Amino acid sequence: MEGDLGTVPAADPAAEPDGYVVLADDGTRVHFLDWGGPMGASGVVLIHGISQTAWLWAPVARRLRGAVRTIAMDLRGHGLSDAPTDDPDADYALATLAGDVVAVAEGSGLLPGAGDQVVLAGHGFGAIVAAAAAANLGPRCAGLILADGGWEDAEEASGVDVEEFLRTLDEPPEVLASMRAFLADRAAFDPGTWDEDQEHAARMTVVQTHAGRVVSATRPHALEASVRTMFAYDPLAVLPTVDAPVHALIAAEDETGSRAAALARISAARERAGQGAITVTRFPGVGHNLMRYRPLEVAAAILGVSAAAAR
Repeated sequence: MEGDLGTVPAADPAAEPDGYVVLADDGTRVHFLDWGGPMGASGVVLIHGISQTAWLWAPVARRLRGAVRTIAMDLRGHGLSDAPTDDPDADYALATLAGDVVAVAEGSGLLPGAGDQVVLAGHGFGAIVAAAAAANLGPRCAGLILADGGWEDAEEASGVDVEEFLRTLDEPPEVLASMRAFLADRAAFDPGTWDEDQEHAARMTVVQTHAGRVVSATRPHALEASVRTMFAYDPLAVLPTVDAPVHALIAAEDETGSRAAALARISAARERAGQGAITVTRFPGVGHNLMRYRPLEVAAAILGVSAAAAR
């Protein structure tokens, strides 16, 4: 593990983030949560995955804010950010999403000048966006944390093409029958880690209709466009160009070991490019949502990268 667990601040259960909006280059309003924190080491921008929001990172942000300035953003089409509809192919292209990350880093004050640096951490699809933003930032990125994503080809990892993947995203009708049923389903993933933050994060992903049912809060056009961007992503074209150190956090491995193999290929490609191998922390038997199941360890990895940059 990069980062000492004993140096991670205790979670602050009373902390409440402030919400702000910045304008992206195309005028899209991008929402982010500012959890506060000292400005000594490189600040952190946290990026959620498909159909989630910034609140997914709350268990980690409550710890990080005791050591570094911490920002968690809503990707466009998600949460409280705008969901442009003019041209989904362009509006949700990887370069556009990466530009939103840079806009948040600059607009939040984490990157006030050319010599300042920021640490980026993304989960799942958010790790893909974080990787592209890190490449965009160049020397202004102090480190990149890939939380269970960002190093794989989506079709290879999932075993299905994009059209089939899109068809698997619908929730069972009984889960969407009511808010109570939806929250019970989410709590059942791991009852021991279900708390107010998890309930808040879950509630932010859906909207309750007048009839009492719930529907996804992620706009359908944004969801489809984001998934297509995820499947178009080529990690070999992006990660070897990231100048900063990269730390991958890998959850439970599949039966074939393909995820670890893909990570090894990317790490070797970075070494050939002179960028250095990827540091890897494995979480055997742990589900995809590492921020819920292992917030202390995720916070330690992020703080380790931030502290190394400061040194």
